[in-house]
Amino acid sequence: MSTDLGAGRLTVLRAAAMFDGVSSALMERPSVVVADGVIAAVEGPAGPVPADAPVVDLPGLTLMPGLVDTHLHLCFDASNDPVGHLAGTGDDLLREQMADAARRALRAGITTVRDLGDRGYLALDLRDQRRAGVAGPLPAIVAAGPPITTPGGHCHFLGGAASGDRALRAAVRERAERGADVIKVMASGGNMTPGPLPYEPQFGAGALRAIVGEAHRHGLPVIAHAHSARSIADAVAAGVDGIEHATFMTADGVDAPEAVIRAIASQQIAVGWTVGCDPGHAGPVMPQIASRMAGLIATRRRLYESGAVLVPGSDAGVTPAKPHDVLPFAPGDMAAAGLSPAEILRAMTSRGAQACGLGHRKGRIAPGFDADILVIGGNPLDDLAAIRRLRAVYAGGRAVLPALGSQVGVEVP
Repeated sequence: MSTDLGAGRLTVLRAAAMFDGVSSALMERPSVVVADGVIAAVEGPAGPVPADAPVVDLPGLTLMPGLVDTHLHLCFDASNDPVGHLAGTGDDLLREQMADAARRALRAGITTVRDLGDRGYLALDLRDQRRAGVAGPLPAIVAAGPPITTPGGHCHFLGGAASGDRALRAAVRERAERGADVIKVMASGGNMTPGPLPYEPQFGAGALRAIVGEAHRHGLPVIAHAHSARSIADAVAAGVDGIEHATFMTADGVDAPEAVIRAIASQQIAVGWTVGCDPGHAGPVMPQIASRMAGLIATRRRLYESGAVLVPGSDAGVTPAKPHDVLPFAPGDMAAAGLSPAEILRAMTSRGAQACGLGHRKGRIAPGFDADILVIGGNPLDDLAAIRRLRAVYAGGRAVLPALGSQVGVEVP
């Protein structure tokens, strides 16, 4: 079996079935034609394939698009003290560790990641090294750079603190000039930084409008970290493009007004659900989450039933339960909100790619899309755990798991 889907020539992947990233049923006996890392054609069992093209036969296996993690942090090491470790690590070593984290994600079938907060724009450096072909196999990286936050606010240690409309606009321009793909703003407090609590706003509606206005002027989307119910409402009013977490926390519970949920759905603001937990490292749920769990689950279901755009992001790196390959454990969280297996798979592939601005070439097995293809054992529409039974991972037509010239059939836990 060929290691890669040959550069400069056509190669055909032939499997028992395929989920294409959008359909509600598997295609039987597909043949996927790949050339120079791009899908050239997709044919059914009776469809024509190039007569002289080498064929990679995958009997009994299923093809599907690579997974998309819409929210992780390559600079956090998924340890018990990610912030302390980050503070003690220089940029050169940190860049190497971030590359290792990205490779770990890729080996789990996560072929696209969106880094929503780094230090020193190192995720952008890694993205550019990948594009230049000097970093080895990595997932495609969409990067925000340091998140914009308040002085002393959530994740201020990443270097993105600013206050006042003029400084906030300047912060957006700096990220645009550095080549950021997206602007991340900490609209509320969070759980990693002493100071503002998750249910407390950090920026008011006016500040968020200044950030959104400047970002959109530069053609960049804005993603707001928002736990606070007030911050979510302000972010919606400001016209953000995405909201991460969206837990609607108040000081004593959860409050998700119907009008705000309707606005999120009607404005097609992508809601990033924080999902996925390594079962081998799962510890007790934080008290502030445990006391609100019923309300959080109910709100997720209401968002789903409203027609909101829902995409999974692991927030990988922030705890030992969130290693950078944790996303394949996310389906259970989404199923609890009422999503069907087909909806979950779409969220993890084509919808995730759209939320990252890559819906034109990622997240689907279709002509013109990058050959980011997983080979799995089983039918994921019947058993979502099949996405963890990886037999091979192709990223842009390049095989990254396993050493395909030697064997196929290695289960990845």
